[in-house]
Amino acid sequence: MNTKTITPRAMSVIDQYLHFKVGAAACSVPYFNNRTVRARASLRAEIGKGSPKDIYDEVQSTLVKQHVSIDTLADEPLKKMLADANIGIDCSGFAYYVLNAESAETDKGPLDKYLSFVNCKGLLGKMRAKFRPAENCDVATLADDKNSRVISLNEAMPGDIITMIGNADDNERDHILIIHQVDYQNFAAFKLYYSHAVAYPEDGLYGSGVKQGTIEIVDSKKPLTEQEWIENGLTGNANRIYLRAFKSKTELRRLKWT
Repeated sequence: MNTKTITPRAMSVIDQYLHFKVGAAACSVPYFNNRTVRARASLRAEIGKGSPKDIYDEVQSTLVKQHVSIDTLADEPLKKMLADANIGIDCSGFAYYVLNAESAETDKGPLDKYLSFVNCKGLLGKMRAKFRPAENCDVATLADDKNSRVISLNEAMPGDIITMIGNADDNERDHILIIHQVDYQNFAAFKLYYSHAVAYPEDGLYGSGVKQGTIEIVDSKKPLTEQEWIENGLTGNANRIYLRAFKSKTELRRLKWT
């Protein structure tokens, strides 16, 4: 069996969200749902589109405002501080920064160079996309045929994305997973490892954030939703992201880097 991963820089971005550190404290950056919070703030960290550095800077500011010493901060209080201050990352923001790091590390330059911002219309929209690409790159943008193409399971590579568009039952937001590692057998993808930013109902106020899981390809001729999805030890209908994928238009896609 052979294993491939995304570049060290992109893996580092995932780790910075998954194990966000301030002093000796660490936690997963909470998921941010702009639709629920209805935020209109200008700071990226306050609208679910902040880089790890953006979020760190905002935490530093919050510590000063609350007169909290960084030396006394522990894991749970850090997570509570982030969630209570509505500082977090949404799924497309997370994907943007991981893919941007992958693009830079492979000498392609910034990610926005390769994207068509399909939801940014007119001169004002083009200006927004140019100066604030992370804020204007949603799941629908990454899943658009102008920016990515559908690939077969056998072709899967680290850096590919799984997009979930639409959900008639629950009216959930579109969602995206980043494939950060792939195991191969006989030169064909056998197991996909993914990362994403998400909030499940059972997460409560402080349990959401960046999570990881796997998809074992049991039959590459069948759809992605008929493979073995595992997250937090849960499979089948007990696995919420699998159910989300099953109810959506779910596709394995590759960005058009050229």
